Amino acid sequence: MATNALKPSRQTRSRGFAWRLGWWIGRGIVLFLAVSVGLTLLYKFVPVPYTLTMAMDSNGVTKDWTPLSRIDRNMVDAAIAGEDSKFCSHSGFDTDAMQQAFERNLKGGRIRGGSTISQQTAKNVFLWQGGGYFRKGLEAWFTVLIEQIWGKRRIMEVYLNVAETGIGTYGVEAGAQRYYNKSAARLSRVEAARIAAAFPAPKRREVVGASGFTRRHGNAIAARVNVVRGDYDGCVYR
Repeated sequence: MATNALKPSRQTRSRGFAWRLGWWIGRGIVLFLAVSVGLTLLYKFVPVPYTLTMAMDSNGVTKDWTPLSRIDRNMVDAAIAGEDSKFCSHSGFDTDAMQQAFERNLKGGRIRGGSTISQQTAKNVFLWQGGGYFRKGLEAWFTVLIEQIWGKRRIMEVYLNVAETGIGTYGVEAGAQRYYNKSAARLSRVEAARIAAAFPAPKRREVVGASGFTRRHGNAIAARVNVVRGDYDGCVYR
């Protein structure tokens, strides 16, 4: 009887387990916050060296980090025209586009997203490709971080350097060299629009010799570039 009396009760053991579990979860959350904020601060000033998407690419990686000052404004405007016309006016999330994507997805067919350039950058730099609520939650967190810490100009600079522009090709400098044998600093309006048209599906959409939807989409982007300039890219060039 005396020995049994010294043993902790089942309720006491459960409380102890719950306390230890909570302690480890809390510690994990604090560590995640510290690492995520630390990396975001680092990448505000340092080029992003590598991403999970690059590491998982079986086609190899060709990239060439290029400052935004050496990327033609046509490319910035084409990215805004093709991917996120409200880039300068939203705080990371385009609620109207998200609502429209949600309504389209309810009708069935191919799942579509309403991601902004900020969200795509957060995903490309810190996370992996694919869906799932957990990854989308992390994407939202990193989107808030880069909007607050980097600002729009840095977000655009990073986006244009890590976005996939072709099979095994990352960044618009590598894309410009691959498709046009020139620097991203010398891209014409049409050339930039063709690269931007391939952003959503770079492994399937042709940049040179595109036809069908990709060609029409590229032409539409090229037509909108002049509209974007000044009115919709001011947060990048102010």
